[in-house]
Amino acid sequence: VQLQASGGGLVQTGGSLRLSCAASGIIFSISDMGWYRQAPGNGRELVARIFSGGVRNYADSVKGRFTISRDNAKNTVYLQMNRLQPEDTAVYYCNALFRRDYWGQGTLVTVSS
Repeated sequence: VQLQASGGGLVQTGGSLRLSCAASGIIFSISDMGWYRQAPGNGRELVARIFSGGVRNYADSVKGRFTISRDNAKNTVYLQMNRLQPEDTAVYYCNALFRRDYWGQGTLVTVSS
């Protein structure tokens, strides 16, 4: 199983980024997919999740700013991040739940003030 995350980078406060995570080795269409993040000195926290049926949930801190989506034809999950704030700075990890949890390698998002 591979989860290849991309799209991180450096952005100014108020800017946008779109993360992508391409999955292989799982049956993507029946997998629940999510994005987590870990800031320096903090634990890993859920940012957003999209279930196989399309239901989404979000952390309170990102509601209204981030949107998770999936393309089952491309085995890819996305995280559109708008109005980024310095507190969004973290390593973002893609997660897949298919019989068990799988994790990608992480992509760094840095928001400068």
